[in-house]
Amino acid sequence: MAFDYDSPAELFIPKRKGIGGARSPITYRRFATAGEVIRFAVEEFPAARTNGAWMQVGEERFNSDEIYRLYESSGFSRRPNISRQDDRAR
Repeated sequence: MAFDYDSPAELFIPKRKGIGGARSPITYRRFATAGEVIRFAVEEFPAARTNGAWMQVGEERFNSDEIYRLYESSGFSRRPNISRQDDRAR
């Protein structure tokens, strides 16, 4: 099944209190593309995996393990995101 890394996506990260404590509200971030969420979750915020983060793309929800699998997928570009306008200028 093909995954569209260019789809708008949201990242939800549960905040945790101390061990055995109740969870605080969820941190939410919206990204222009799923690729940006995946890159952020894996490269810039690796604690997202242990905190039980998930990504919402349209009606689909991906848990933290699935986010990492998408990152490792051959379809994911590891080059820095360059806007389409920058591509046309080259």
